[in-house]
Amino acid sequence: MSEPSPAGVVASVEAGAAREAGLVPGDRVLAVDGVAIADVIDWWWATDGPSFALTVERDGASLELDVSRRPGEPLGVTFTETLFTPIRECDNACAFCFVSQLPKGLRPALYVRDDNFRLSFLSGNFVTLTNATDADMRRILHQRLSPLHVSVHAVDPAVRARLICPTVDDRALEVLDTLLGAGIEAHVQIVLVPGVNDGPVLEETLAYLAGREGILSVGCVPMGLTGHQSRFSGSYDAASAAGVLQIIGRWQGRMRAERGVGWVYPADEFYLLAGADIPPADAYDDFPQFENGIGMVSAFVDEFTPPAGSIGAAVTLVSGELFAPVLRRTLDSAGWGNVRVLPVPNVLFGGNVSVTGLLCGRDIASAVAADGAAGTYLVPDVVVNSDGLLLDDMPVGALSGAAGANVRIIGSDAASLTAALVAG
Repeated sequence: MSEPSPAGVVASVEAGAAREAGLVPGDRVLAVDGVAIADVIDWWWATDGPSFALTVERDGASLELDVSRRPGEPLGVTFTETLFTPIRECDNACAFCFVSQLPKGLRPALYVRDDNFRLSFLSGNFVTLTNATDADMRRILHQRLSPLHVSVHAVDPAVRARLICPTVDDRALEVLDTLLGAGIEAHVQIVLVPGVNDGPVLEETLAYLAGREGILSVGCVPMGLTGHQSRFSGSYDAASAAGVLQIIGRWQGRMRAERGVGWVYPADEFYLLAGADIPPADAYDDFPQFENGIGMVSAFVDEFTPPAGSIGAAVTLVSGELFAPVLRRTLDSAGWGNVRVLPVPNVLFGGNVSVTGLLCGRDIASAVAADGAAGTYLVPDVVVNSDGLLLDDMPVGALSGAAGANVRIIGSDAASLTAALVAG
């Protein structure tokens, strides 16, 4: 039996032209005006006009649906996935790759090392561009897929080879220059490895990027280190984190004077590791690297404004070890010192992994049980995926039973937390 053709599976169709043409949830959209579509980007591009024909597969049969819509009328079509063809995976063997450090036995999706320019544009995933083909370049330029999110790490050839360990010819910087020269903009990520691409190497990389028009922002994040690898014995400590902050601070001062924005931003972990003050929210210039974990602490503290009200029941906030001290200080400054904070060690990953979003169900349940399982425990929703599963595949509905306590999932933002605390 042959594999089905790549297609976008329709999840929902709101009232409007597409529904009037006969499109229904479950249909597999194969082409628009006879041209195959590979993802929602192609869909948006191909259906931008007032009329078009859809080639649809329904119950094994092929249908042609003619769509005509009024000017400005949204189609109202959503798909079960944003990509209709397979994700292109990374062809490098990066020394610091977090995926290669994962323990065995997790769900297969967690081991996928995507390096796909489509997800870079759609979701902000960082890509290396080492696998970019001529066809990719033509499509990026034709559809103006900007901004992209690009991992650079270093520009020194020897350091790049040591870090990225490419299995193909590394033309990524050349590709980036071509895209920038054609008007495609980019947000850049640098994963820093102590003693490898920080210090003078970081200075060189930032100088290279600053000299190129179209680099909108640069985010510097520390290498993640699990207990399931043997390449590295440690990551950043207080002194080395302070060294990174010093370099980036000089560059921020220069760029703010020249461009009016800080441009390069260190991950929150560097401030927390160094014991340095977290900058105010306005220092992040509208948070261009927020999804990269940069500025989240500042935004949370800035937004935390507890409403009038008291907490009538015993409430404990569950947090990763990194953020727990910040959460404690924030609660104390708001006069809510009676709210407990439970830092949960990450046993699943080990190493220096201490962010809340990488906590698994078993670790949370074990920590709650060991804490006495008294009252209500509030867990931020960053630990749960869209299917309602934690990293170890524990369903969110099973968390209370596993912990032997009342465990509730709440929103991760400050407003959701304060509302949950008052509700009790």
